[in-house]
Amino acid sequence: MNKLNVSQWQSFTISELFITESTKNKIQVPTGASIPKVSLIEQENGGLPRITVTGVNNGIIGHYKEMSEPNYRVFENFISISFLGTIFYHPYKASLDMKVHCLKLRNKELNANIALFLIGVIKKHLYSFAYDDQLSSTVLPTLSIRLPIRNDIPDWEYMENFIDNIYVKERDSQYYIDCYIKNTLVQKVDSASWREYSIDELFNIKRPVSRTIKQYETGSIPFVSSGNFNNGIDKFVTPMDNEILDKGNCITISPVDGSCFYQAIDFLGRGGGGSSIILLYNEKLNEKNGLFISAVIGKTLSRFYQYNDMGSSASIRKEKIKLPVKNDVPDWEYMEQFIDNLYDKEREKTKTILSMH
Repeated sequence: MNKLNVSQWQSFTISELFITESTKNKIQVPTGASIPKVSLIEQENGGLPRITVTGVNNGIIGHYKEMSEPNYRVFENFISISFLGTIFYHPYKASLDMKVHCLKLRNKELNANIALFLIGVIKKHLYSFAYDDQLSSTVLPTLSIRLPIRNDIPDWEYMENFIDNIYVKERDSQYYIDCYIKNTLVQKVDSASWREYSIDELFNIKRPVSRTIKQYETGSIPFVSSGNFNNGIDKFVTPMDNEILDKGNCITISPVDGSCFYQAIDFLGRGGGGSSIILLYNEKLNEKNGLFISAVIGKTLSRFYQYNDMGSSASIRKEKIKLPVKNDVPDWEYMEQFIDNLYDKEREKTKTILSMH
């Protein structure tokens, strides 16, 4: 979005664009509700997806049998957005967990391209929200976003064409390749011969000192929080005088939903309270195997942690993940080579696609 000329775009509030409802004299977007786990019956084939605050797998924590229960709230063809800022498009029917909100356009049927454009714009405007702010169903309608216009209404055709152009021209981006890597790791790799390790077998586990993003002015150092997009980075800040940064070349985990990222450079991590991130260090870690392992950890933890069941450093350190092995130790070389091969494969595929246009 940084390269676009948005000077002619117009501001719209979420309540102007999306369906809202009145509750207790307040305007809010439709939102999900808590259902006890014991009441949810898993149904892998034909079950409805359940959307939580997790930042992986499109927010889906599992598939469950439909139920007749007031708090079992189902929506279709909508954008979900959680109190943490997790945001995804769902063209299918899905139920929403507590603190996950539903965005359905008022006067336009969503499609994939429009939804992806809106998600990108909304994410850009969410940087002002930190975990402490909790993006509630009543606060969300007041959020203002800027959109391209035509005849004083949102230019939906422009948005669709913009995304179409991205599909063709931008597939060689780092984001696309990273997403491909993570999807390949969790869906296509035969891990039958891999070995289980508890996280504390592999890593030295630390937590940042107590700090929140509201203490800081804008600057150049990433502030990594419990959010589950943008590599966990809320914004870039200026450290306090003589403040010691958290060392990079580590993996960060959010105890809120298990989202997991590799951090290459030094940063300031959110510390203090139950939502303090968790830091994993290993002297053999580097960018390639860090990306590999963070994908494995993120997929593993997303099955267990959601807003109603937050993790802790004590519980997460004992979680088990499966990794490739060589001579009874993690095969770090395999992980690096695996990532290198994926980069090479996707770049070559992208060049082939682009040469056809």
